Amino acid sequence: MTKTGQSSFFSETPLENISALNNQVAVLLNTANGEIAIRMQQRAFHFPNKLMEEHFNENYMETEKFPTAVFSGKIKEVVDYTKDGSYSVNAEGVLDMHGVKQNRTLKGQLVIANGQITLTNAFDVKLTDHKIEVPTLVLAKIAESISVKNKFVLVPKKTT
Repeated sequence: MTKTGQSSFFSETPLENISALNNQVAVLLNTANGEIAIRMQQRAFHFPNKLMEEHFNENYMETEKFPTAVFSGKIKEVVDYTKDGSYSVNAEGVLDMHGVKQNRTLKGQLVIANGQITLTNAFDVKLTDHKIEVPTLVLAKIAESISVKNKFVLVPKKTT
């Protein structure tokens, strides 16, 4: 598990590039059955430009109404989590963002080293798939598809 997973996104257009970083992503991975749950507070995304951050929260993601994004699913490959190595994995599940649930298969890389699991992946999110509306006035400044990258360094959950 981790509560300090890292998620970033990047929007590239000829007029403007937009990037943001969230270092407060919570991830749980059940190594017994491959189930994975990822939850992030949308307001935890921080931008180089405060005005972009304000627009992201108020106009696009509507974080008052939709405060979190969640992925819940299962890693399809059988992985020996007790053995160091690098594995290509696919997680099938549901991405719930901006009030819209969508079935997704996310491809990633899982690296196990000395009892620590690092999971990385990258995927694209089409704004229209999650009913994220962009005003015509700024349409040329925001890409229709946003590139998302994640890096989660997981440690065993301590039981008390």
